[in-house]
Amino acid sequence: MRWFKGIRNSVYGLLGNPVAPSDSTLEDKTEDIREAMLELLGETGTKQFANVTRRLRYANDIQALWYLRGDLMAALASTQGESAARQQVQRITQMFHGMLPGSLTSRPSPLVG
Repeated sequence: MRWFKGIRNSVYGLLGNPVAPSDSTLEDKTEDIREAMLELLGETGTKQFANVTRRLRYANDIQALWYLRGDLMAALASTQGESAARQQVQRITQMFHGMLPGSLTSRPSPLVG
């Protein structure tokens, strides 16, 4: 596992995030984000969108959760509307701050005013 940490730190350095979060911080934050994403689905949503729920629960790392935001957005939009879903996913997106390599972070959108 030590080799993985070295590779991860190298990738963070190459992609513009010179300080990678510690393993314990990354693990804690990943679980916090996972729980927040599942909480947004709620009990009804976890049953209705079992595939999304399963993918969220078994995502291996923070990058996998990052890419699952789109699936979460689609599930929430179908039950609550796109505007409400966008606001909720934006709060989740903010939780990723400082946890991802620079190339994976959101860029400001000219469409959001």
